[in-house]
Amino acid sequence: MVHSKEAESEPGLYGLTRTAFSLLTHFICFSFTLFVAFLSKPGTSWFSWHPFLMTLAFSFFMTEAILLFSPHASPIRKLPHKTKGRVHWVLQCLCVSCAVLGLAAISYNKHLNGKPHFTSWHSLLGLVTVCVAATQSLAAVPLIYHSLAKGWSLAKLKRYHAASGLITYLLGSGSLLLGLFSAWFTASVREYTWYLSALCPALSALIIMNQVSSAYIAKKRLQS
Repeated sequence: MVHSKEAESEPGLYGLTRTAFSLLTHFICFSFTLFVAFLSKPGTSWFSWHPFLMTLAFSFFMTEAILLFSPHASPIRKLPHKTKGRVHWVLQCLCVSCAVLGLAAISYNKHLNGKPHFTSWHSLLGLVTVCVAATQSLAAVPLIYHSLAKGWSLAKLKRYHAASGLITYLLGSGSLLLGLFSAWFTASVREYTWYLSALCPALSALIIMNQVSSAYIAKKRLQS
């Protein structure tokens, strides 16, 4: 498999560094989600569900779904690639479900308070991200059920899915970052906490970008 060969072919120090960063990403996505849950206290209001569900979707579920394919820190690294793909799709569906519920919660909250919808860059990018994530999950079905991909090259479909998936992840990270500029979040944390919070989606995005790009660079190198 490409991922195992990639991990084996890397120099010791470089491989250890990538393992450390991948493990750090696991820690970041869990800690950041837990921190937002602590701040928002989901269930105390309709609004409280929005930051919690969106962070659970794009910081936790989507990040963990991609890390399943990490050659260094996947929790199911020894399982077949087909199994990883199915677990990945389940986590992505959980991501989309949480995102849709989070979008519904903030929309209903604005309706109750008579506020206009989609008036900020955060809300507009968030709406686009939810739509793209849902489309991405639906488009991945032929990668699980190959009979639906008749007439298509599975190798090309996987490349397109990886590229569009990375774009979706970056959109999600951007939505989370813009959410940190909201009046609710800035009033809830101190300045140094804000910067640490902003570092979480930014650093995760960089590590995930490196993982996805490295995997396909390694695949091309092995095929050449």
